[in-house]
Amino acid sequence: MSYRVVIPTAGTGLRLEGLTKYINKSLVGIANRPTIAHLIEQFQQDCEFVIALGYKGELVRDFLELAYPDSTFFFVDVDPYEGEGSGLGLSLLSCEQYLQQPFVFLSCDTLVKGEIPEPSYNWMGVARRNDLSQYRTLNIVNGNVSEICEKGVVRDNLQAYIGMAGIHDYQQFWQAMHAGEKTAINQGESYGIKAVLETSTISANEFTWFDTGNLEAIKIARKEYSQPNEPNILEKENEAIWFIGDDVVKYSDDVDFITNRVKRVEELQGFVPDIYAHRSNMYCYKKVKGDVLSKVVTLSIFEDFLAKCKDFWIEKKLTTAEQEKFQLNCMSFYKDKTFERVQLFYKNFNQTDNAEIINGEQMPPLQDLLNEIDWSWMSKGLAGRFHGDFHFENILYSKKDKTFTFLDWRQDFAGDLSVGDIYYDLAKLMHGLIVNHGIIANNQYSASWKGGNIKFDLHRKQSLVECENKLCKWIIENNYDLKKVRLLTALIYLNIAALHHYPYSLLLYGLGKAMLNSELKT
Repeated sequence: MSYRVVIPTAGTGLRLEGLTKYINKSLVGIANRPTIAHLIEQFQQDCEFVIALGYKGELVRDFLELAYPDSTFFFVDVDPYEGEGSGLGLSLLSCEQYLQQPFVFLSCDTLVKGEIPEPSYNWMGVARRNDLSQYRTLNIVNGNVSEICEKGVVRDNLQAYIGMAGIHDYQQFWQAMHAGEKTAINQGESYGIKAVLETSTISANEFTWFDTGNLEAIKIARKEYSQPNEPNILEKENEAIWFIGDDVVKYSDDVDFITNRVKRVEELQGFVPDIYAHRSNMYCYKKVKGDVLSKVVTLSIFEDFLAKCKDFWIEKKLTTAEQEKFQLNCMSFYKDKTFERVQLFYKNFNQTDNAEIINGEQMPPLQDLLNEIDWSWMSKGLAGRFHGDFHFENILYSKKDKTFTFLDWRQDFAGDLSVGDIYYDLAKLMHGLIVNHGIIANNQYSASWKGGNIKFDLHRKQSLVECENKLCKWIIENNYDLKKVRLLTALIYLNIAALHHYPYSLLLYGLGKAMLNSELKT
């Protein structure tokens, strides 16, 4: 039976706090896929979907059209989607024209395991919960719903309503929703279902249910849906990488970020995947077969990889004017950004430049160390083709084909899409060998800052330590400046410290300052 499913996504998702600062709540990630992807894939391919849009609605539309081009969607803009007059009932009434048939209602924060029935009869989804205080509840008699209770009603014989229902008697449902006015708008689908219950039987179907509507619940859902070999992608509020079947969708809140990423594919052709579709905030490419390099690397594979890098890092001859511009870009990218990011770190984590001792070693203030750097020398980079975020988590290796594919390339280098500093790629490579994403994701580190004393510890994989040693030798053998690479690596840690969560941010700051102090003393 082909039928329609309505999924309201208009709300702002305030209970998810920072997770919805840049994206709609239905796009919050679970197992490297948006929540709504899990919802869509719970149904058969011939189902049609009615999506109520509001907060960040254009992102929901773009994602669904890119990720599921063969599915049928009806998108409806809800106005207003917040404030006076808004409510779940308004979202449903806005979708009414597409729901003149039996349909399934599904909240965008409801994940279930098990088969979802067709709306060939009236039914409501239920689950057992010890604490019912935050849910609407249902009284169940002989497998049927006898009473629909609002939040706050708690009795021993009640079960939680999970925000999913099959509405077969749709005409009666819509009549009630229109008649209910403000009450129907505030209560949402339960108001119309109560009217159906007055004259018809509603079955109660029990599910294994995962709520994704609040921070604690989404942690549980993420743990349940996690896959043993899923990529270690450090979460960012304003960026995401989603895996949908054989496709990869990259999201950013920055339109220029996406535009420039797409433009740079031509420059990087043969080393990165081809982008086959894109929108203002997203682009798509086919998933590349292979393993993240950090998981499979050996010294032999790493040597092959460095040979590939040599082919990739093509130096570019610049005119005198172009060279001057390139050095100014390096100065901005290294010096100016570092000073800005360090101040942002202090602001974000309520700290000051008072870390006098790091892992037992006395050292000067960070400001003094930064002032000691020869920034003119540092900004004399090596102009060439660049990746920009060049570390093992962004590199796939195919054992079968013995090939490397570079992922998640940077959109520009200080605004330049074509010319970047090869030294920055070398430093990014080294930074990832020292601080591996998998180690951070598994919390195999510690960091603390008490008074002026920072202590940190970091687990490291032996294979990556060996690769770091090999890289240092390779840099010298190929006439690159190892000191510049290691100084840039220290600056990278200081730059990204402000962008990550505590205490990982503290580890990056402490490691960056300690490494900077060590290199300047050498």
